[in-house]
Amino acid sequence: MYAPAQHDEITGLVNYIGEQLTAIRAAALGLTEEQARETPCRSALSVGGIIKHTAFVMRGALERLETTVTEQPMDEAAWAEFTDSFTVRDDETVAGTIKDFDQLRAELMDAIAGSDPAADAVSPPAPWHGIFDARPINARYFLVHLIEECARHAGHADIIREQIDGMAVPALVLTLEGATANDFFQPYQAAPGTLLA
Repeated sequence: MYAPAQHDEITGLVNYIGEQLTAIRAAALGLTEEQARETPCRSALSVGGIIKHTAFVMRGALERLETTVTEQPMDEAAWAEFTDSFTVRDDETVAGTIKDFDQLRAELMDAIAGSDPAADAVSPPAPWHGIFDARPINARYFLVHLIEECARHAGHADIIREQIDGMAVPALVLTLEGATANDFFQPYQAAPGTLLA
């Protein structure tokens, strides 16, 4: 949890994005590779797929923070890359996806911390929302959208994890943070050899 504090704006944004990324990653704690690929809900989403897709999102966010993106073509190849980002393929592992996630997360947190929320930026077209032209924004708009995007996927990961074994992601986050047992929380015991154990 991002504890209450009197931080400046960029520190708050970094912490809120970091909190969502922590939840997404924690959803894998104690799962086997096979469990992390399960799709127990009506959608095709899995915990591993959400982690992989979030890495895809972070890669795009880094590009947005480091360059001015005025076009975002959604041709057949880009659409295929987007849809592939939700599935851990047979030639990939969830453990490898987590490693990629961790590397990108560190890079993204540094990039966000070094950004200016008031800086001028451009939002590329988003034809899936009926926006066909690039529009001026400030970086704050993009950073808050990134919180929204990560929070959506953190919620997906929580629901999917609960469907697999009944574990709620907040308890997994506390376990990874080393929180001690109390009246409200008992640490999760991940089996040796499982993800993040």
